[in-house]
Amino acid sequence: MSLAYEVGLPLVADADVHAPWNGHDTRVLIMAVLGIAIIVVLIVALKVHAFLSLTIGALFVGVASGIGAGAVTKSYENGVGSVLGYVGVLIALGAMVGKLLADSGGADQVVDTLLRGRQGGLPWKMALIAFIIGIPMFFEIGLVLLIPVVVLAVRRTGARAMLLGIPALAGLSVLHGFVPPHPGPLAAIGVLKGNVGITLALGLLVAIPTVIVAGPLFGRLAARWVPIGAAGAALEVGSGHHDSEPVQLRDGADDVGGVGRADGAHGATPVAPHSPQHAAPQGTVQTTDTAPGTVRTRTPSFAATITTVLLPVVLMLIKAASDVWMSKDNAIYPVLQFIGDPVVALLIAVLVAMYTFGTAVGFGVPELSRKVGESLLPISGVMLIVGAGGGFKQVLVDGGTGTAIAKIAIAANLSALLLGWIVAVLIRLATGSATVATVTAAGIVAPLAGGLSTTHIALVVLAIGAGSLFFSHVNDAGFWLVKEYFGMTVGETIKTWSVMETVISVMGLGMTLLLSTFL
Repeated sequence: MSLAYEVGLPLVADADVHAPWNGHDTRVLIMAVLGIAIIVVLIVALKVHAFLSLTIGALFVGVASGIGAGAVTKSYENGVGSVLGYVGVLIALGAMVGKLLADSGGADQVVDTLLRGRQGGLPWKMALIAFIIGIPMFFEIGLVLLIPVVVLAVRRTGARAMLLGIPALAGLSVLHGFVPPHPGPLAAIGVLKGNVGITLALGLLVAIPTVIVAGPLFGRLAARWVPIGAAGAALEVGSGHHDSEPVQLRDGADDVGGVGRADGAHGATPVAPHSPQHAAPQGTVQTTDTAPGTVRTRTPSFAATITTVLLPVVLMLIKAASDVWMSKDNAIYPVLQFIGDPVVALLIAVLVAMYTFGTAVGFGVPELSRKVGESLLPISGVMLIVGAGGGFKQVLVDGGTGTAIAKIAIAANLSALLLGWIVAVLIRLATGSATVATVTAAGIVAPLAGGLSTTHIALVVLAIGAGSLFFSHVNDAGFWLVKEYFGMTVGETIKTWSVMETVISVMGLGMTLLLSTFL
């Protein structure tokens, strides 16, 4: 029985992929290009929400490809359900951990601990901080947390802002593009039916050297190209570490209108800064008239914070290791499979976080419930976009687009890995949205990935993630967010942020190609 049949996709036999080119193949390719063009125009020119744009594009491609008016909506619904049924739960659980980490002061604790000591290694420490914080947090949340750190370090050392800012941006961006439980990798895993644990393990292997090259190393070059100090719109506000919130983010500014976020959660609309909002120093008891249990009275320790953040990663890696090295007859194998399942691992992390980042720091149960509920509000748009992308993918597959693309790839001797990167790059450049690029590219290469091993499917996921980060520019709200935070011109932002994203993309592709030769 084929993998396609087991996961509910139309059966694409080898004979179909290797069959001679025909008129239907030409038709579905033209319709797919027109469908993607419709999505691009709706998102970029008409400022239509990406969810609506993907839905309209999917229905157009389905009908035009010959699926039929009655069946096309069922195909779209099946695609949405198959992706959100799994990916949506993981995104929600990851958002809960991220919210509790931020509100408890745990992220600040990591930052404060790692910034102690010699200042010469600050770019490397900044990349490490971003790498740790970036595991459970969306890009823009991590950026808001790290901007005050960049401010402090730049002021203390007199260093150029890009020397420290680029490593922070690179750490957050790489994690967001390559490593589950972030929406992009999870969406591709859901579409390609990959293994989260193996993708996580390989994603970390790709992410570490990529962060090094695109962060501290490129940061030195970027600081020479754009030698600015702490004088940007965000950096000029506030004078102490964690004493201010210089730029606030407007809720709901995801891929909604047009410009879209860098990846469905990678960027937001910056709001002009006002006066600093001061908070109580860390580690002190906050005196307030509010009810007990509504404010934290202490900060989680560094050890507790790191343990909680890395817990789901460790559990998923243990499961992946048991798949490779442990016999299925071993008595402990089912236990490792259960606790290492992404849903269970993240659920365990949420429960642990409710203690380490909740009751242990002074929050009461009602306040914890409120915070968990609040964590779900910003991700609703992301989940809708991911779901609509899954629907668009399913229509492409059901209409035969995937088979036609597979025929071209086979004729041109293109691997699913390289094809996925190229398609993701093109859609990223056109729409500015890495989420749209990820789910669309994954759907297009799905027929080619059907016969691949779990390891190589994970590499295809990473190649698509790398392509989805390529050259962020003016149609990406993340571009404007970084520009405003650091007070740069458009040209300076291209020379720093856009080039950094391109380095990440190319380096990520290179690393996946390298791994594919050994695995």
